[in-house]
Parts: sequence; structure tokens; C-alpha cells
Amino acid sequence: MKFFTKKPKPATPKPVWKERLHTIVFDEIAASLIRSLFMEAFAIPTSSMENSLLVGDYLFVSKLHYGATTPRTPLQLPLIHQNLPGTEIPEYLSWIQLPYYRLPGFSEFKRNEEVVFHYPPEWDRPVDMKTFYVKRCVALPGDSLKIQAGEVLVNGELLAKPLHGQTSYWVQTSQTIHPRVFRRLGIDEYYRSSEGYQINAESEAAAQLAKMPFVQAVEEIIHEPGEMRSQLYPQQGSNDWTIDHYGPIYLPKAGDRIEMTPENLALYSTAIVHYENVGAELVNDKLVINGHQVEEYEFQQGYYFMVGDNRHNSLDSRFWGFVPEDHIVGKPVLVWFSYDKTASWLQKIRWSRLFTLI
Repeated sequence: MKFFTKKPKPATPKPVWKERLHTIVFDEIAASLIRSLFMEAFAIPTSSMENSLLVGDYLFVSKLHYGATTPRTPLQLPLIHQNLPGTEIPEYLSWIQLPYYRLPGFSEFKRNEEVVFHYPPEWDRPVDMKTFYVKRCVALPGDSLKIQAGEVLVNGELLAKPLHGQTSYWVQTSQTIHPRVFRRLGIDEYYRSSEGYQINAESEAAAQLAKMPFVQAVEEIIHEPGEMRSQLYPQQGSNDWTIDHYGPIYLPKAGDRIEMTPENLALYSTAIVHYENVGAELVNDKLVINGHQVEEYEFQQGYYFMVGDNRHNSLDSRFWGFVPEDHIVGKPVLVWFSYDKTASWLQKIRWSRLFTLI
């Protein structure tokens, strides 16, 4: 009987290319899910957060704290952001845009926390394709903010300065200061003039520099009202605000109804036209929604005010306005790598910053 029984055919092994393709597809799907729902890597490109976060810091950004947002642009290549590598060709198609929804998080938004968000003024890109920024959130929806002589006041109360925050100082000296002196004090930004130096530094470093025998004086630089006319947000209207004397300004929360006076229109029209998605436009200095002039507007989402820790070298909300809630990505939680390209080759890796919590 065994002679007449057909022997089972051995299973045909899958081609190697098919096995590798399945592995790549699975890995990319898993990585995309992790990036969109749990954690994403992010690099610090500018010095706007020094010395809290340094240029060359590589961070893990948690999306679980505030709640992950569902994808807005489904037609995109995984593991690439904005453009194809080495080109200006977008890696996404904006034909389909899904509605915004934020999943529940286990932490509330807090003042004075570092936040990663999408840069709002990139109006030609979908929200989730905009450039990543990281700043400190100094005011929440419903807050009133004012900056007075460099001090941030929220709802009339003084907000604590960042532990390693920087501002600019004028150093009066007739001598040349060796770069090694600045580096020892942690000062990376300094500019020479005929009468001394302008530096960006922590207050403690400025105080140490003032004690050196070749320095006559160190004075904090405060931009007085009227010195930066038309450079700050809002560009419309008339004010004499500077980066050190700013506001007062109110941050709208969802459900707020605000009268569209000329002053309020200057403050809030950018948010309403570009971030509220209600078909709004400005016509002859009037707010028009779906062809009808609006005298009062009810906000659909909350808005935040972000400022860099390097207060005099940060392009932030003082220059381009509010951050909508749907632009917020997550909370940076860990520096997993740090690289200083300006240091000597033996010191390029900042070993002391590796795997430090933020």
C-alpha cells in the first residue's frame, strides 16, 4: 500500500526577495505606528533653546503625554518628512486631508514645559508636514500674557525663568577675550565690537565674566519700547512692542467669543484665517466667513504662546504669533545623543548629555 501512496510534495520555499520585501513592509508599518502614536526622534537645529537644549541634541519626543494626533495627510511615504532626500520634491500628496483628532493623553499641557510643535506659518504645507520646532510654552489658552523688561507675566503673576535660560549682555572691555574663556563659561555666542563684546549667556556666566580683571562692566541688554517697531507679531495695527516689552495679549481658548474690533482683528485674524478652517478671509479690513461679514467670532480650538529659552536669539511666538492646539506634536523627554560639530574631534560627543531626562 505504501508503494501506491503519493508522497507529499515538499513546500516550495519563498523567494529571498519576497521574504525581504515582507520584512521591509512590516518594519516600516511598525516604525510608522510607533512614530505617529508613541515616540518620535527629533534633532535640535538652532540655538533658540540654549542652554536648556543644545544644538546637536537628539531627542525622543513622547506623544503619549498630551495624546497623539491622528494622521492628517494619509498619502505620504513612511519615515520621511516633507521632501524626498536631497530634493525639493514633496514626499506627500495633499489631495486627501483627514480631520483633526487627538487621542487621550496622560498629562495636561503645563506652563513652562518644553513642547515640540509644527511651525504654524508654513501655510503652504498640511499641518503634519510642517517643520518641527521646540520652544517653551509660557502661556496656555485662556491666559493673559505680558513681557515687561524681559520678565514674563502670566495672568499678572511672574513666571519663573528657565533654569539654564540665556539672554544678551554687553561686555565692556578694551582687551581681546580669548575664545577659551568664553567656552569655559559655556558662552558660544559672542560678537566683537570696538568697545567690547555682545554675548548671549546665562546670568551666572555673565556674573563670573564681570569679576574678571580685564572686564570693566557687564550689563544686561533690554530692548526698550519702540526699538523694534513692525518686526513683531502682529505686524498690523500700531504698537511699540519689543521682545522685552510685549503685550498684554490674550490667548483664546475653544469656545471664546471675541468681538472683531480693529485691535482684535490685528491680533486674531491670522489664527482665524489660517488655522480655524472655517473659510474665513480678510476683505477690506473686515473678517468675512462664507461671504458674510462677522462682527464676533467663536474660536474652535485653543492657542498657546511659545518662547525660546535663549530669549534674544529665538524666532518664536513674539515674531509669528500663536500655536494652535492641532499643531502640537508632543513633549521632549530624553536626550539620547548629543553632538557638538564645533568642538575638537575628541570632544564632539557630549558624553555627559547622553540618555539624560529632560
